[in-house]
Amino acid sequence: MATADSTPPAADSACIEKHDSTGCCCDVPKTRAAKRCSRIQKRKADIFLRKGRTDSKFNATVLRRLMMSKINRPPMSLSKIVATAANKHSSKAHEGKTIVLVGTVTDDNRLLELPKLSIAALRYTNTARARIVAAGGEALTIDQLAMRAPTGANTLLLRGPKNAREAKPYVESKGRKFERARGRRRSKGFKV
Repeated sequence: MATADSTPPAADSACIEKHDSTGCCCDVPKTRAAKRCSRIQKRKADIFLRKGRTDSKFNATVLRRLMMSKINRPPMSLSKIVATAANKHSSKAHEGKTIVLVGTVTDDNRLLELPKLSIAALRYTNTARARIVAAGGEALTIDQLAMRAPTGANTLLLRGPKNAREAKPYVESKGRKFERARGRRRSKGFKV
């Protein structure tokens, strides 16, 4: 019996070689070789694993931000994106670049005119996506960006303001009965 650190049997390697060139040679999906073929093919097809194979600093940054919690992936409005990347001072420098945001792109109705932008983000609000497309721009997903620019060439990586939002406390108990402090009710000392 083969151990975990030993090399796989010859049948497995032959199966993988044949799988790579023509397709899986394993008819019975319960065999160890067939499971291994299937697992390797899934790994080869995964966009995020494929993008992690390039040694670019951009990919490491995007991968790190994708793994962050939601509070650390703050949204960014279209007006902030335009102010940062498409204003009169930096529009020439960032012309033709894809703006990358690992978070949500939100709409801002105070922004009257939206320039043509190519934006890649995790998600968009409905109105933000509609405005980007109506202006002649592109609203890409991170997967589409990985196919288009595997090393992050010709991109501009932005991030929303993390500390600009107020987090509401998550408190389950609300109302008169649950305000138990002294001075709130007659049964707890006194009531003001």
